[in-house]
Amino acid sequence: MVGADNENHGVVSIQEAQALAREAGLDLVEVAPNAKPPVCRIMDYGKFAYEKTRKEREARKNQKKVEIKTLKLKPKIAEFHRDIRVRNARKWLESGKKVRVAVRFSGREIQYPEIGRELIEGVAQDLEDVSIIEQKPNMEGWSMVMMLSPKTE
Repeated sequence: MVGADNENHGVVSIQEAQALAREAGLDLVEVAPNAKPPVCRIMDYGKFAYEKTRKEREARKNQKKVEIKTLKLKPKIAEFHRDIRVRNARKWLESGKKVRVAVRFSGREIQYPEIGRELIEGVAQDLEDVSIIEQKPNMEGWSMVMMLSPKTE
């Protein structure tokens, strides 16, 4: 058991620990239940819980949420339109966002997945200076999807 002033009291009975906690006007909190013997501490539990939630809130605030943008293409897309989409993807990757490149097949286009693969690999090649391939191109229903993430330096 650890006292209120961080002094180690050694192994004491539960009744004795509760009496010490009551005498100090604080709570007896089990901090390491899996230890042999379990470790308890005399502290103000309300303050402890408040500090814990405050630390969790701070950790969430400092977390970086990665946004995923989708680049939608068709197998018969014109070169001009493809270049515009690649330019937008470059901006997104440079600002730290992930880009999901999706080629949507319609009708009989699904019989020629190699056209979509060439298109996706061409986009990846155009963006290889600012991105890395996180997920290789694969078919998901009527779409071929690839995930690009920004290069870290």
